[in-house]
Amino acid sequence: MEKRDLVDKNRKQIGETTITESNIMEGKYIQIVIMCIENGNNEFLIQKRALKKNGKWALTGGHVISGEDSVTAVLRETQEELGLELEENEVELIFGKRAYDCFVDIYYIKKDIELSNLKLEKEEVENVEWANLKQIRNLKENGTFLEYHYNCLKECIYFIKEVEEEKKRCIN
Repeated sequence: MEKRDLVDKNRKQIGETTITESNIMEGKYIQIVIMCIENGNNEFLIQKRALKKNGKWALTGGHVISGEDSVTAVLRETQEELGLELEENEVELIFGKRAYDCFVDIYYIKKDIELSNLKLEKEEVENVEWANLKQIRNLKENGTFLEYHYNCLKECIYFIKEVEEEKKRCIN
C-alpha cells in the first residue's frame, strides 16, 4: 500500500498521511491525477482496468503518493500502468479541481502511440484501445466506463477546444 499525503481545503500539506480513503476526515483531502492521451485521429487512449480494480474502462491515472508532486505522479502512473515514459515538458496540466475527498489534476498530451509497444501492468490494466468520444460515451452509457473519468475527459476536451478557439481569435 502506498502512503498519500493529506492536504487541506487550500491544497496545503497538513503533515499527515493515509493509506486508504476510508479514514479521511472532513476537511482533509488526497490528490489524484488523470492523463488524457489523444492521438492524431482525435481518439483517446483508454484502458480496461484489471478485474480486481473493477474491470471498467478508464483513463490512465492514480494517486499522488507521499512526497510526490502532481506532475511526477502522472508521469509515474503512465509509466507504471502503460510502460510509457513521458517527459514533463510533453504533458500539459489542463486544470485541477476539488471533488469529494480529493483534488484531481487532469493532464493532456497529443501523441501517436503504437499500442503494441506498451507494456501493461497486468495487475492494474487488462487491455488498452484507442477510442473516439462517441465510443467512450457508449461505454459510459452501458456502465462499462468509469463515470468520473468520463466527466474528466469531457472537461479536458472542452478546455482544449476553448484554447484552440482562443488561438484562432489571436491569429485573426
